[in-house]
Amino acid sequence: MQEFLAIALVVFLAELGVKTQVATLLFATDKDHHPSVVFLATVSALTASTAIAVALGMAAERYLMAIPLQFLAGLCFILIGLWTIWRHLQT
Repeated sequence: MQEFLAIALVVFLAELGVKTQVATLLFATDKDHHPSVVFLATVSALTASTAIAVALGMAAERYLMAIPLQFLAGLCFILIGLWTIWRHLQT
């Protein structure tokens, strides 16, 4: 149960304020969309994208075992940062 709560808390905090929430909020403000339809559609989309992420994670597990996960995550953030800086300098 502790593992479940830790994962749920991390994912919940990571999802706060992301584009998915903004899009859901905008759909919910539209009177043409019933709130239950917005809720069910959003839950379905998030469930599908999460299932894909879990499947990819399971498939990649054998390759990631040789590389420490924190190192890989840090490297990805550095690469994203460098890419962002490069894109900024191109404009």
